[in-house]
Amino acid sequence: MRLTEKEQAMLNGEMGPGFARAMRVLVGIGKAFGAERMVPISRGHISLSNQEGDLWFVSKLLEEQAHCMVPPTVNPAYDYEYFKTISKLDEENERTLKSTIDVYRKLGAILTFDCTPFFENNVPRFGEICSFSASGGAVYVNSVLGARTNREAAQSAMCAAITGVTPEYGLLLEQNRAGDVLIQVEADVDSEYDYELLGYITPKKMGQAYHCPVFNGLSKQTTSEQLMDLGTQLNIHGIVPMFHVVGVTPEAADVHTAFLGRKDPPVVTITNEDLDQARAEISAGTGKADFCILGCPHLTINQVGSIAKMLDGQQLAGQLYIFTSTSTKELAQRMGYLDIIHKAGGEIVINSCVDQPCWSHLYGMSGVTESPKCAYYTKRWNMTFTVKSIPACIQSVLKGEIVS
Repeated sequence: MRLTEKEQAMLNGEMGPGFARAMRVLVGIGKAFGAERMVPISRGHISLSNQEGDLWFVSKLLEEQAHCMVPPTVNPAYDYEYFKTISKLDEENERTLKSTIDVYRKLGAILTFDCTPFFENNVPRFGEICSFSASGGAVYVNSVLGARTNREAAQSAMCAAITGVTPEYGLLLEQNRAGDVLIQVEADVDSEYDYELLGYITPKKMGQAYHCPVFNGLSKQTTSEQLMDLGTQLNIHGIVPMFHVVGVTPEAADVHTAFLGRKDPPVVTITNEDLDQARAEISAGTGKADFCILGCPHLTINQVGSIAKMLDGQQLAGQLYIFTSTSTKELAQRMGYLDIIHKAGGEIVINSCVDQPCWSHLYGMSGVTESPKCAYYTKRWNMTFTVKSIPACIQSVLKGEIVS
């Protein structure tokens, strides 16, 4: 790789051992993917975890006097002070959590604890070079905003934040942003849940050979929430760092543009029967609805508002947890949504994620969620989910029984 004088100085340790370590990681990635040079980043986002390997790596960087030249936002951890009031928490997990947060703070990360920073705290412009980990964040940044990031690991994104650069390969290069399979949508796709079903079934139908589907036939009035849900669910059964929606996303004015002029792409058709198959796979279930978890990824203020309207004057039969960002919860309070949700017996939870060891009070119970990704994550946490639309989830937890 061709390094600038500053990059070579970092690699040589002239800025300290932490910067050298970070640069060695990036150079190794660059060589593995055939990158010829580094390029500056202006934004970053890190899917931090409370796991020993992640903590060891960032602690090593801190010990070696590294700090973030480009302060990144971070994914949720969990709100220990809140969860200790409702669940039994392991002391070792608590120590790891608090140590991880402390190290990220000292390195200079921005502690947003939000998996949808692209809506409010970290919004790249079209063409901007970034380094985003978290599959849902990377796919939205590439696809909907038209910024450029590879699907980074937490460690590579942190190294980019420290050095301010990332190797130029993959989706940072124009030619690699072309669609590689046309998804002809002949199904009725209208609601947010329909978009989740579409994202769930598409990788199964197109297979693992393709990584940038081009959706044709979707409404030009597609919302940000629908596009977020589509991209998130595409990454359950597939590895999809980018997609295009013809006439909607910025690099897909038409089919020709989405494929960068490449002709005769393979075509996969999605029908109502396909969506019915997806619905049957993830939505089948009867019996009790002990609890409901919504917000994987974090819900927007529009979604929180629609839930408040469903709950107004109602009383929940089961437990309800709604995940969102700190700023969205503040807006919900101003709008009166939080008060309605609290009166119904529900809770808005910030800084947190379902994929954390803080749910022991729900182990062995039956829950509902709007997110196939949530149901996938929680398989290791002894929690059973049926996936429904948000309205069906709310009706289920109001009755205490799963509704169709």
